[in-house]
Amino acid sequence: MSKPARKTIAQGTGRTVTQSYRTIFLSDVHLGTPDCQADLLIDFLREHDAPTIYLVGDIIDCWRMKRKGFYWPQSHNDVVQKLLRKARKGTRIVYVPGNHDELLRDYQGIHFGGIEVLERDVFETADGKRLLVIHGDEFDMVVMNHRWLAHLGDMAYGFAMWTNKWHNRTRKLLGLRYWSFSRWAKLKVKSAVNFISDFEEVLADEARKHDADGVICGHIHHAANEMRNGIRYINTGDWVESCTAIVEHDDGRMELIDWSRRIPAKAGLEPQTETPKSIVAAHEAA
Repeated sequence: MSKPARKTIAQGTGRTVTQSYRTIFLSDVHLGTPDCQADLLIDFLREHDAPTIYLVGDIIDCWRMKRKGFYWPQSHNDVVQKLLRKARKGTRIVYVPGNHDELLRDYQGIHFGGIEVLERDVFETADGKRLLVIHGDEFDMVVMNHRWLAHLGDMAYGFAMWTNKWHNRTRKLLGLRYWSFSRWAKLKVKSAVNFISDFEEVLADEARKHDADGVICGHIHHAANEMRNGIRYINTGDWVESCTAIVEHDDGRMELIDWSRRIPAKAGLEPQTETPKSIVAAHEAA
């Protein structure tokens, strides 16, 4: 049985400390890279709790560490320790590996410190909906058929993030807010928009094949919660730029939380200036 939703208020501060949900879904954290927003994820995990947490792939970036060398600051260790503490206290944590942490796919069904590894899962919501949980890289033809090109693309993304960081330091000195090239490209560049649309359609089709009502995935770092031809398509986003998560309420309603929108000043990220259709969909589903 899930815990009842609650808010715990710190005395004298009026600040919400913990809000509990039935389930939390996170993906694409990319621990082991300088781009990971580990501090913000710690804040999120401190203020949000659930008896079940799904880690939907690319939590640890083995690709980048293998290529660039070991990078593991204290904040990244804090994320792991936070999750392990939750597991020790009874939280069910399911780890569905992605392409960046694909080594874990060899350990399907194994438990590590209370964290269960599954290649994919079919999750049932409180209101009886069946949702296929999968990272999604299996349906990225570049990753599956052209591994060298996928690694090259990952290198290009890392360079873009490095360039973006220095570009935004200049913008900050000029009093301008954070600007994300990656977010801009995903919304404006035709090939990127088409890729996202095709990816969403393929994942929705895979859910139909499993006789599921929807799919929860990650991989493309583009959060969404919307209907596609009768199938609920949910993407958890990432903790590199977007800092987004999906939560299930006790009544089965799925909500997209944009943590950068909640605390843009601390995140140094650009909050959404318009309401994305994924958030609108969450309210329509309520």
